[in-house]
Amino acid sequence: MRVAVAVSGGADSVALLRVMVEAAPEIGLALSVTHVHHGLRGVEADGDAAFVAELARQLRLPLHAHRVNTQAAARAERKTLEEAARHLRYAWFRDLLAQGRADVVATAHTLDDQAETVLHRLLRGAWTEGLSGIHPVIACCGGAIVRPFLSVRHQEIVAWLQEIRQGWREDASNQDMAFTRNRIRHELLPQLASFNPRIAEQLAQMATLARDEESWWEAELARVLPSLLLPGRPVRGGGRAVSTGPNQGSVGMELERLRVLAPALQRRVLRAAARQLGCALNFEQTERLMMLCEPTGARRQQLASDLRAERTPRELRLVRKAATAKVVEAPTAVELPVPGEVSALGVTLRASPRSGADPTTPPAMLRTPRPGDRVRMRYSRAPKPLKEIFSRMADGAGSDADARKTWPLVEWRGRIVWMKGVALEADPEVPFTVQELPGPARG
Repeated sequence: MRVAVAVSGGADSVALLRVMVEAAPEIGLALSVTHVHHGLRGVEADGDAAFVAELARQLRLPLHAHRVNTQAAARAERKTLEEAARHLRYAWFRDLLAQGRADVVATAHTLDDQAETVLHRLLRGAWTEGLSGIHPVIACCGGAIVRPFLSVRHQEIVAWLQEIRQGWREDASNQDMAFTRNRIRHELLPQLASFNPRIAEQLAQMATLARDEESWWEAELARVLPSLLLPGRPVRGGGRAVSTGPNQGSVGMELERLRVLAPALQRRVLRAAARQLGCALNFEQTERLMMLCEPTGARRQQLASDLRAERTPRELRLVRKAATAKVVEAPTAVELPVPGEVSALGVTLRASPRSGADPTTPPAMLRTPRPGDRVRMRYSRAPKPLKEIFSRMADGAGSDADARKTWPLVEWRGRIVWMKGVALEADPEVPFTVQELPGPARG
């Protein structure tokens, strides 16, 4: 079996490579090394790439090195840098498999990574499938991605590397407490361990249980969905009409059959119906749909800007139609130097470089909202449109339409990194913090 070991240069991935080199002759593995340079962290990332290349040379293994532009991908796909990096990394792994250059790609996720992932998703409000965490095997076209270290603790790995005197690289951003995952790793999990010293193992066990539950539910949904979902809408004389327009469509479900389902199955059917239209329902939206199944009350719910639900005497129907973009006036924009201050749009902001940041950091932009803007709130599962953010603001602060047009935002390299009145998820690649100074805007 040809195994490409994904090596970042960190302790876990270096240990995985060394373990597999030792095991390869006995179990028949043909090894190679793969490393993805994300175009981030400057000379530190260059050092990681050089370290991995030298390690592969010492072990006499072929190296599949790959470089990507994470910042450009994040801007183009409206993702965080972390999300874009992961997407690019796994796209490269799948390319290796599809091209026949490896049968398997092995990554070094540990039991600690599993515990952090489960806890992170729990804090954000994940469904059961989210609590399944990191899967040990992911089937891909041409092979699979495997995680052999999912039952191994990080401290065991570090101790073993020290024992065999094998060095590794440290990523300084892993210690930055501005980021949720680091706070979970260094603050929350140690606190939970004071209540239960085996909390990491317990969270990993939860992931195993959730995976098995989801496997059963997938099979059950595959069995029942074909008889429950009705594409399009009914037309007079029989049959159904299915939209052929771009980014729009509908799917129906017979109310009589929906109502007799157990709540657990009913939720999953409703979410699966929305997925048929390319929409992901959250808990609140799903509960509103379940209430719509009842014979009394409202007959229509606008679940999102492009998704609505309608109840007829016989059916519950989901209809998706892409929203039409509106032409708006050019927004106000003012440069925010780093470091430095600026006063505009009713606020005074100060940008302060993080420790060790590049002194030539390009300026940010203080501006008003634009169509398509999305931000990622702390503990949220994904970036959200500003309309949804405004609707959640306390005391109706974002309910004034005129105020929304001039609401202060700070953008840096294509991503909104600060928004007045909103706690955003920190981005490890943003080398500065933004602070609103008290009092009226000066200047």
